[in-house]
Amino acid sequence: MSNTDTLKPPLHAPPALIALLAHLPPLALAALLLTSGLPVPGLALAGLVGLGATVLASYWRLPLWWRVINLLFVPALWSALQWELDSRWFLAGFALLALTSLGAVRTRVPLYLSSPRAARELAQRLPREGLLLDLGCGLGGPLAQVARLRPDARLEGIEAAPLNWLVSRLRLPGRAKIRLGSLWQADLSQADVVYAYLSPAPMARLWEQAHSQMKPGSLFISNTFPVPGHPPMAVVELDDLSRARLLIWRME
Repeated sequence: MSNTDTLKPPLHAPPALIALLAHLPPLALAALLLTSGLPVPGLALAGLVGLGATVLASYWRLPLWWRVINLLFVPALWSALQWELDSRWFLAGFALLALTSLGAVRTRVPLYLSSPRAARELAQRLPREGLLLDLGCGLGGPLAQVARLRPDARLEGIEAAPLNWLVSRLRLPGRAKIRLGSLWQADLSQADVVYAYLSPAPMARLWEQAHSQMKPGSLFISNTFPVPGHPPMAVVELDDLSRARLLIWRME
């Protein structure tokens, strides 16, 4: 097994489905405790389900924000039922989730948040006045940090989720070109560095796009996820909370 093979998460399903599956074993355990007659408080059972779902989400390497959702969802639902909260709060929550994750179900690319170390590595590898293109730029974190570290850099991003796109636009007014749309619509031909923190699902197709469009000498950098059949030129361990690494290819 190669080093990059270890980066693949155990499940290659949509993150929302994985998050749902992670709740099933702890829910089954909670049901057993309920039927056993033991005097277990409801909030304790809800917390047990949340903790178990979070452990499984971590094992399956879901993004950090999905782990937080798994930890809090059932306890929050239990609390809301106890307090008889207005159902419109649930509707607002689902609307917010849809706006931030609209493209994830279709593309199987969830929202991953890059660490500051990843952004610093991107800034170091970008040539003077070079163009950095972030595919699936999310909330614009890496672009914002590179903008601070490299005032000379030209920055572009593309994002499929409307709310994420809006946040990126507001964070980088006049400093970066942020487009709302699919990463498959992006033109990679002018970029000096193309950065992607996506998922295993699109990597083979994305490599074909990068290989056909990117200019010789430019860098294609994937956070965590390898390209099947194409070992990277270099691997940079980020030593962050997600144990992520940058996989780097130089285009020929």
